[in-house]
Amino acid sequence: MLLDKGADVNAQGGMFGNALQAASSRDHDQVVQMLLDKGADVNAQGGMYGNALQAASLTNHDQVVQMLLDKGADVNAQGGRYGNALQAASLTDHDQVVPMLLDKGAEVNAQGGGYGNALQAASLTGHDQVVQMLLDKGADTKGRMSTLKTKGRMSTLNVEGMATLCMQHH
Repeated sequence: MLLDKGADVNAQGGMFGNALQAASSRDHDQVVQMLLDKGADVNAQGGMYGNALQAASLTNHDQVVQMLLDKGADVNAQGGRYGNALQAASLTDHDQVVPMLLDKGAEVNAQGGGYGNALQAASLTGHDQVVQMLLDKGADTKGRMSTLKTKGRMSTLNVEGMATLCMQHH
């Protein structure tokens, strides 16, 4: 195997930034464990998702998320397209991953990424269970409005209105 022949477990490059992020995004739990055992940096930044935890959170790989958290992944690390792991999980309605991240101290009102924050992401995509989880943890509905760039147009998102509308349809 390449790692046994001296390949750098933390080599950077490509779409995923590093091998750990690539394996995490595809739910290859055995590969993730092997990379972690060989010293992969659980908080390495780069690639389209920002880091391995964001990749696993976006793609709803709860077992991989737990493995990364157990190895010390920074639940509030910023970067990548989705800003942080909580925003990534909230965008894609992962009602198993969201509570895992919140229980590990994910900042519910963290700003950043393409959707502004986790509540905006969950509200925009209509994920009422995730919206309720975030509200229960103190998500700010009166916070900043986010301007999203969608298909070349700019649109403003009223977080309070979106969260309310989402919850009314539940």
